[in-house]
Amino acid sequence: MPRPPLAREKVLDAFEAILIEEGERAATLEATAKAAGVSKGGLLYHFGSKDELEAGLVERLDRLTTLDLERMTTADEGPVAYYVRTSVMEDDALDRVLIATTRLAQGGSIPAADMLRDTRRRWAGTIRPHVRDSASLDLVMLVSDGLYFNNSLDVHGPERLVPRSDELRELIALVLKATA
Repeated sequence: MPRPPLAREKVLDAFEAILIEEGERAATLEATAKAAGVSKGGLLYHFGSKDELEAGLVERLDRLTTLDLERMTTADEGPVAYYVRTSVMEDDALDRVLIATTRLAQGGSIPAADMLRDTRRRWAGTIRPHVRDSASLDLVMLVSDGLYFNNSLDVHGPERLVPRSDELRELIALVLKATA
């Protein structure tokens, strides 16, 4: 049986979930403590303020982005194909922290907005050597943005907004051809 998450991570998980499900205004210290199953004092032991909670989430995004960049640079399919393929959300830890950080940025958090820009810059920097020019880099980044955005709208009804399996492979092949 896996060990329960450390209290600090449990609090961050709760904060992240509230941001995703209810938005930045609902993500109060009290709501976070309740969702994490800790006392407010227990939360304050790890995060002395909402700003510190936000900083913890931003640090999580930085850490998960670094791991994603490592996977991207070693992917057999290459960084461009990896980046486009993983732009279809899988509800993994990176997707969740990206959404939560975006909610913070939308609420006016400058550190969250700065980290989102830095994350995008780091992804672009990893892709840049694998495309022929800046227009090709823009194409890869914008296709990825479009996949990510449309995936957020996909309610899995009869009209699928996000390509899956063969359709996604065809799109990746087209992007690779256009940017090589």
